[in-house]
Amino acid sequence: MTREELQHLIDVIVGELTAAAPRPEERCPCHAVLDDCCPDRLRGVLDAGATRVGLYAAGGAPDSVASMIDHTLLKPDATRANIGELCREAAQFKFATVCINPTWVALSAKLLEGSGVRVCSVVGFPLGATTPDVKGYETRRAIFDGAREIDMVINVGALKSGALRVVECDIESVTTPCRDAGALSKVIIEAALLTDEEKTTACTLAKAAGADYVKTSTGFGPGGATAADVALMRRVVGAEMGVKAAGGVRDLEGMKAMIAAGATRVGASAGVKIVQQARGEQTSTTVTGY
Repeated sequence: MTREELQHLIDVIVGELTAAAPRPEERCPCHAVLDDCCPDRLRGVLDAGATRVGLYAAGGAPDSVASMIDHTLLKPDATRANIGELCREAAQFKFATVCINPTWVALSAKLLEGSGVRVCSVVGFPLGATTPDVKGYETRRAIFDGAREIDMVINVGALKSGALRVVECDIESVTTPCRDAGALSKVIIEAALLTDEEKTTACTLAKAAGADYVKTSTGFGPGGATAADVALMRRVVGAEMGVKAAGGVRDLEGMKAMIAAGATRVGASAGVKIVQQARGEQTSTTVTGY
């Protein structure tokens, strides 16, 4: 990386961090405590675009809950029959997308045609350790096959090596073809492998590269989504981007926690169970799984 490139990335990171609203030092007038303790701490989340927090935190509209879920099946041993069942459930419950491996994109697009449910595919999954040109090809092929959302994994090793320009180019290899095709891009940072400083840097680079969302986890790493990570990511990206929580969200209470922290999309294999809980119905015992 040249000195000029390094300075550019530093300027991007500093600019994004300083643009965030400063944390108030005064005490909350209604609770006489610092804002970290105040129940109104969700105001920043609401201002950032998560206008549905109050509804969901109350248990709210199940159809709206479903519309925030990527119904996920990324297990390597998933069969054609499993994918067919996933798509049937997605169409029935009106999930936002089905999130699947690239080999199943064309089939899923055909099964979901006219249902209103989009197809989401993963790129560089689950390690993120492929080269940008390969990720770019994966993205274009998935879009050609019918994907309308792409969840890509960053080059975690490059990030932890301080090769920030490499990471930015890595993300751009996916966000650029997505933008050209009108598809949404989500950047998986695999938060469980990162320090808070690295999480901040990864989210800032994703924002600079024009991603639509940042996403916590693959579901295959050492840990899944946490409310603390979602809150950090929301603070970094602000109102302009979505935040997707994925990995370990197994019930309605878990989903509420992620939304309260600032998530606007949740990736879950337990989507049917979550919607049934929101409806007050008896839950299914089967979960498709990652």
